[in-house]
Amino acid sequence: MSPVLNVGVVGTGIFAKDRHLPSYQEMPENFKVVAAFNRTKSKATEFAKLAGLPDSKVYDNIEEILNDKDVDYIDALLPVQFNVDTVKKAIAANKPIILEKPIAANMKQAREMVKLAESTPLPIGIGENWLYLNCIDEAKRHLERIGPIVAFTHNSTGPFVSNNKYLATAWRQNPEHIGGFLSDGGVHQLALVTDLVGEFESVSALTSQVRKESGTDDIAFATVKIRNSNIIGTFTYGSAFGASEKSVWLKIYGVNGSIIVDVSNKNEPVVKVRVGSFAETASEEEVHKVPFDESFGVNAEFLNFYEAVAKKDKTLLKSTPKVVFHHLACVAAFLESSSKSGDHVKVETL
Repeated sequence: MSPVLNVGVVGTGIFAKDRHLPSYQEMPENFKVVAAFNRTKSKATEFAKLAGLPDSKVYDNIEEILNDKDVDYIDALLPVQFNVDTVKKAIAANKPIILEKPIAANMKQAREMVKLAESTPLPIGIGENWLYLNCIDEAKRHLERIGPIVAFTHNSTGPFVSNNKYLATAWRQNPEHIGGFLSDGGVHQLALVTDLVGEFESVSALTSQVRKESGTDDIAFATVKIRNSNIIGTFTYGSAFGASEKSVWLKIYGVNGSIIVDVSNKNEPVVKVRVGSFAETASEEEVHKVPFDESFGVNAEFLNFYEAVAKKDKTLLKSTPKVVFHHLACVAAFLESSSKSGDHVKVETL
């Protein structure tokens, strides 16, 4: 019989309450939230009421929750500049830990995070839920049908939302992490693209700040070369524009067809496939609807981490620091290229 893992939540803000806790509560056969930490104890107490925790399991000292013998692993949702130090403390306490994305605030910290994860048998995961989207699995089913990939076009753009509750948080308004929203949200898009097309070898990019509320550059337009291949493409990201339709899609061009992964409507993601080597032989467009996932990959992400912790096998993890290092490295390359007026820049590797 599979064990129920006891979770200690470190950082009890918006996403902890709105998505992580509901996900755990939807899977009681796998998880039970048993403790909560926040530097502001009143926030931890507020979360504890939602989770049904006693006062004795509410902490404002991180060492106390790390040393709580009832906690099997830590789920940390902190400003990312604290990720490395939190992982060091978790390893010292012999606690597996999953942290919210991006991996770290900068590439030096990201590199250190990878080294920390490789130094321990404990599962260390990064919460990039887009790696677990059903639409990626559906698209992969059709890649061979469209022949060798030669190019791609990615677009994730939309209007600025002035009452965005995430943007209102101080650590996002004054970001210590490179790229601000470019890394905070951009790593999701990079997960989608790189998992289907491959890792970026080099980029030529321009970035810009449209909204002062973003705190730093908030849009990026880039051309891309994929590593170890002849695949080229474009990557466009930003939700800082005026009134426009929210658009999130990836089009993959092959010698024998094309695939569109469209997640503009998160409630109705679709994968569209057209097969044929020439215009004259093109098939009718196939539309493959993807099952609705209210958690948008978070539940699958947690179940993957559950398996790694329960089986004490970190190799089972999909969203490891080593994998997601690349996503932040791409953002760093966008920013470096833009600072050089769009010059071609190699993406940092481990």
